[in-house]
Amino acid sequence: MTAPDDRGLTETGLAPEGSGRILVIGCGALAHEILALKRLNGWDHLDLTCLPAIWHNHPERIAPGLRALVERHRAAYPTILVAYADCGTGGQLERTCAELGVEMMEGPHCYAFFEGAAAIAARAEAGADAEIDAFYLTDFLTRQFDAFVWRPLGLDRHPELVTAYFGNYRRLVYLAQTKDVALDRQAEACATRLGLAYERRPTGYGDLAGFLSGRG
Repeated sequence: MTAPDDRGLTETGLAPEGSGRILVIGCGALAHEILALKRLNGWDHLDLTCLPAIWHNHPERIAPGLRALVERHRAAYPTILVAYADCGTGGQLERTCAELGVEMMEGPHCYAFFEGAAAIAARAEAGADAEIDAFYLTDFLTRQFDAFVWRPLGLDRHPELVTAYFGNYRRLVYLAQTKDVALDRQAEACATRLGLAYERRPTGYGDLAGFLSGRG
């Protein structure tokens, strides 16, 4: 599969390619990482399709969109996995997955996928408020910062609103899936634009590998 472009993943998602036995339905924001794991592990039995990543800004669309994909592809795939967290659906996505009989990844949000459940639990033990002032970016969200944050919030037209939106944050935490100096600099520049301290936290692919492995 040719690597999908970020704009397409943001706006339209990704159609499945291949003839695998298992279909993974994920968020477009996770597509590059899932495809990287597929290549690294030789998981030719996995096919991937994605809903538009920008639906994180419209969570009411996610569960109906998932239902449509499951109904469209169920006949072709004996197993369908859902690489999504709740993502602001208020439990609707989990209920939809249970109703459709498809397995969904555990976690409150996709940032937890990359950080890992064990690391999240350790931070919680360190103090309930340890992360309350953090704004997160991943590799994908760093590359698509303008499409996900700057323009949707109107900051391209009214940059003076940065304080109104981000005044309660103290730092921007970049959860880095890869070692990329240019991307690190880009994430740090995003922190500067928001007036936040910068922290880079290397995570790799986190819990995604465990969720997808052993599915042959």
